[in-house]
Amino acid sequence: MTIYSRIEEKIARDEPLSLTDALAILGGDSTGMLQLLDTAYRLRKKYFSDKVTLHVLNNVQNGLCSEDCRYCAQSSASSASIEAYPMKPDDEVLAEAAAAYHSGAGRYCMVFAGTGPSDERVRHLTGLIREIKRRHKIEVCVSPGVINEAQARALKGAGLDRLNHNLNTSEKYYGRICTSHTYADRLGTLAAAHAAGLDICSGVIIGMGEGQEDVYAMARKLGDLGVSSIPVNFFIPIPGVALKEAKGLTPEYCLRVLCLFRLMNPRSEIRMAAGREIHLRSLQPLGLYPANSLFLQGYLNARGSSDAATLRMIMDMGFSIESEVPLEGLLSDQQSQPGPGRLKDREALRPFQGRT
Repeated sequence: MTIYSRIEEKIARDEPLSLTDALAILGGDSTGMLQLLDTAYRLRKKYFSDKVTLHVLNNVQNGLCSEDCRYCAQSSASSASIEAYPMKPDDEVLAEAAAAYHSGAGRYCMVFAGTGPSDERVRHLTGLIREIKRRHKIEVCVSPGVINEAQARALKGAGLDRLNHNLNTSEKYYGRICTSHTYADRLGTLAAAHAAGLDICSGVIIGMGEGQEDVYAMARKLGDLGVSSIPVNFFIPIPGVALKEAKGLTPEYCLRVLCLFRLMNPRSEIRMAAGREIHLRSLQPLGLYPANSLFLQGYLNARGSSDAATLRMIMDMGFSIESEVPLEGLLSDQQSQPGPGRLKDREALRPFQGRT
């Protein structure tokens, strides 16, 4: 019996994978990659068939952040060349929600810099959420920072479908990437969202110097929390951020990470998120075997491939795209692409844009 056969038996019994299992997956012989992908794909197909869900991120507020997260272009520890701005006007946010809907996305995600929102900001957000839901048949996600249960309940009452708050790394490693707030603060926000009845999105960033044991701890914790959507980001070293380089991210390793998150969270949406074009390179299409979700366009303060390239990749692999709008007219690289934010210097990001 191979390791993957044993792993499948554990999953069938709802038995969690061990650290030994995870290390075998992450560090396995490359000759076993096809069997690993097949094992992950059969779980993906069982719970999500061959469908892919598309998401669009919007930096509703950029920079002006007091947190010292070492991976982030918006943090107080960063000198990255980005334009800092407060919350965008409502008409701009609504226009970007419309653009997300017409790009074929099934979910529109509003992201805010800063520690967390005031009660006044939450009230403002409830109005925006209601208006977006009135205008478009699209799910809405908000990444507001640290919130309490009352704020989470207000957002839920406005029709918010999902709240995002990433764990980013393991509890053991967290102090290496941020000191201005704690891992426990992040868990508190997820608990507040859960208590309010919100669907929860919480993801990770791989390649910040963590070990394979940390990757296992992330996947295990998200499973223990019952997180329904897990974006797996691969670190993009934007010039000016405190962390200077991505560590250990070969295409094969990135693919193994995606498979591990699928195997340890079989019923969760696994999203191939930021850095997929850069770090998976030619293996990116294979990421659709464990992952059933993608981001379109840029990733806040970095850029990804064009919508057309992403849609074409999905279709070429034989997967179907969940969308409320026809996609045929989007399959052209000549269409204009919305930017990742209001960058002062787009050329500064050119080496990390992962163009296809």
